[in-house]
Amino acid sequence: MAKIEFSDIEKAAIVVKIKLYFRDELDQDIAQFDAEFLLDFFSEEVGAYHYNRGLSDAKLILEQKLESITDAFYEIEKPTDFIR
Repeated sequence: MAKIEFSDIEKAAIVVKIKLYFRDELDQDIAQFDAEFLLDFFSEEVGAYHYNRGLSDAKLILEQKLESITDAFYEIEKPTDFIR
């Protein structure tokens, strides 16, 4: 898996959320550098779990759609004398 990287805009938005979380939930101020470091840590150590869950969810949706398409083919299939 490729390293999880964010654009500068994405990273800035996430860092703001980290800082707000620390302030609001933990009653602590966290410096910009520390918030960026925390983001990098979680991206490297936990990101793969979220990434894999997203892939699993996407795979399930795709399988459901493919099953629906397969069913649609059977619905429009014309009867013949051949047995499957």
